[in-house]
Amino acid sequence: MKNSFLVIMLFVSCLTTLKAQEESALDFLEKVISRHDPNNNWPTFKGDLVVTMSTPNKEDRVTDIHIDIPKSTFILSNKVDGKKRTTKIVNDSVSFFIYDKEIGNADEQKKFKFTKERALFMRNYYTYLYGLPMKLKDKGTIIDPKIYSKKINKKWYKVIKATYDKEVGKDTWYFYFDPKSLDMERYQFFHDESKNDGEYIVLSNSEIINGVRMPAIRAWYTNKEDKLLGTDVLTKK
Repeated sequence: MKNSFLVIMLFVSCLTTLKAQEESALDFLEKVISRHDPNNNWPTFKGDLVVTMSTPNKEDRVTDIHIDIPKSTFILSNKVDGKKRTTKIVNDSVSFFIYDKEIGNADEQKKFKFTKERALFMRNYYTYLYGLPMKLKDKGTIIDPKIYSKKINKKWYKVIKATYDKEVGKDTWYFYFDPKSLDMERYQFFHDESKNDGEYIVLSNSEIINGVRMPAIRAWYTNKEDKLLGTDVLTKK
């Protein structure tokens, strides 16, 4: 009887130790953030980026981006139909320009397809993707406490799953990290996971820009068909 009691206590002790050793997704998130932003530069990030987007059967589009997080400023410029178009956002106030001429008239904005909704979307899009994985600590992000593992092309990844408050977003995201280097090597989102819709993005050639590790190349594919949608190449201006 005494031996049986000792065996049970030893078993319980082992379970407790193993549970204590389990790493939560939030703990792991802190580690990968330390890898990508070791000196906590993202909250004060200010920099100029150039993104070249290559899409099958279309001409490349080069976009200049200015991000100044302390001043809540975002500026995006590119050429459309041979004309330089610029969108400037300070906080949530949006201004539009063709070359250096501000387009303030509503009819002109409509003519050039400028909309505030689209402008804010592009700001959130670029600051979110180039601010990962730090942006996973933003308010409204719900991190699944479990760390997942997944094997893709003979390689194992540690995976963080994120959903969002309804005011923030409706998609389900997965973020894939190399278990040894802690580099973020891909991410994936679903509008409805049961339908295998959405896309996955393969990241490569990371660059350190103003102290923050960012993917220099992002290749976008559909989840369902494995179809290449396009590739973004990032350079520092």
